[in-house]
Amino acid sequence: MKVVISPEEIQERVATLGHEITERYKGEPVVVVCVLKGGFLFFADLVRHIDLDLELEFVRLASYGRGTESGELVFTKDMEISIKDRNVLIVEDIVDTGQSMDFLMRTLEERKPRSLAIAALVDKYERREVDVKVDFPGFHLDKGYIVGYGMDFAERYRELDGIYELVE
Repeated sequence: MKVVISPEEIQERVATLGHEITERYKGEPVVVVCVLKGGFLFFADLVRHIDLDLELEFVRLASYGRGTESGELVFTKDMEISIKDRNVLIVEDIVDTGQSMDFLMRTLEERKPRSLAIAALVDKYERREVDVKVDFPGFHLDKGYIVGYGMDFAERYRELDGIYELVE
């Protein structure tokens, strides 16, 4: 594995993002939604750097298709609260194809939030299929298969404190 983003770079950027989010909402309450499983480490670190009244929520999505083809996205865990007329910040590990975030944004828009934004640790363009705007990007990457800091390969490597590229 090759280091792409060091643990120190991640922690510095997460702190900066927390400050940017605090400034953006200027004292207003925010529902912060963690997209499981991958977003959990980023989410845990990020919310500790946001100086606002927060309510924490969790969602989990699954794609049901054939083999490696993307299929229909569904919630395997949905939020337990109403987001109507509330500021909502989705926290995701990586926006890659954009399919999951597009589905989640469209679904949550139907619930009539006051505002809806995305914070993603990695905004990666190589496989982007849907135009999704990441409001608070941690890092921009063009390509590479990355793991660590919540991101996995076959449920492995999530615990790594940096981001690494899997190389042969």
